[in-house]
Amino acid sequence: MRAATVVLAAGLLMIGGALLPGVRADAPATAPGASAQTLKSAADFASIKDPATRSVALFTEAGKVIESPRCMNCHPVQRAPTQGDDRHPHNPPMVAGQSGHGPVGLPCGACHGPANVETWGQDIKSIPGDPKWALAPVEMAWQGKSLGAICAQIKDPTRNGGRSLAEIHHHMAEDHLVGWAWNPGDGRVPALGTQARFGELVQAWIDTGAKCPKA
Repeated sequence: MRAATVVLAAGLLMIGGALLPGVRADAPATAPGASAQTLKSAADFASIKDPATRSVALFTEAGKVIESPRCMNCHPVQRAPTQGDDRHPHNPPMVAGQSGHGPVGLPCGACHGPANVETWGQDIKSIPGDPKWALAPVEMAWQGKSLGAICAQIKDPTRNGGRSLAEIHHHMAEDHLVGWAWNPGDGRVPALGTQARFGELVQAWIDTGAKCPKA
């Protein structure tokens, strides 16, 4: 695991090459499907006969994940990540840098390793991690936008980095970093449902015309 800095309630604990007392790697994962019933399935919208109306309803349901802090904290318009359920500024202060992996001299990987790391602190219970940890690209900057505006941006290849709807679905349904939202480490509320259910909603939204809520 890369070197990391873990902030505990009692002070600052440095990790360099080996985990020191007070830190445990591979924090227990959230039980698979534990919150699956909190996000409706695509089948729950089958009674909506008009495809366009059903499409909007499907994206609105998927929006419960898209607009959650687990996603929004890494999708900032200002190119600086936020933290916590209240989306407070990242501590220590951080910016995307040229690559989305932090500025020169302080990359995201200095603190965020390939997996969540549990701490023994009171204020910070774990440090999030993933092999692909980084801010979302500027084409996917969403904070402060309405769900309708996010939807329009997601499906517009001139504003989403040239991605097709199939590529958007693959990212949301299968990307490991997106999946972190359902296994965010101790001290964080997971995104609603499961990644599989989220992907199902996104695919059903595409299949019904990829219509967006009003901005």
